[in-house]
Amino acid sequence: MQNSEALALTAALLAAAGDLTRRINDGVEARGFEGRPAHGFAFARLAPDGATVTELAAHLGVTKQAASQFVDELVRKGYVERRPHPVDARARLVVLTERGWDCTRAAEEAAADAVRAWAEVLGEDEVRLLCDRLGRIAPSGPLRPAW
Repeated sequence: MQNSEALALTAALLAAAGDLTRRINDGVEARGFEGRPAHGFAFARLAPDGATVTELAAHLGVTKQAASQFVDELVRKGYVERRPHPVDARARLVVLTERGWDCTRAAEEAAADAVRAWAEVLGEDEVRLLCDRLGRIAPSGPLRPAW
């Protein structure tokens, strides 16, 4: 593959990822939830059993202080709550509230809408093939926002 082709591929993937993030966030807002894309990355770590602020910080690739401030924001918006940790009395567990779960479901619906739009352009078989191919090269581990 020539450098120009590689550059075009990387630009297309980055543009698709950015557009997908925007579509999901717009869909979440259209469904009545206030937020920003970083919320979804945090919710992915908090579901299903919650996490400590330290675990959330590692997942998001931020400092513990930044994660703590982020959790404060999510608490104010009613998406999460802090609970006593079931094993570590010194720690607090951050868990999704019912509103947080509702927002998560709204994000799933918005993501499905975005993928359906791709299927209208490429066809469902091509989208399945795209999913397979990207799954083979995508790194495993936490999905992080591009800070």
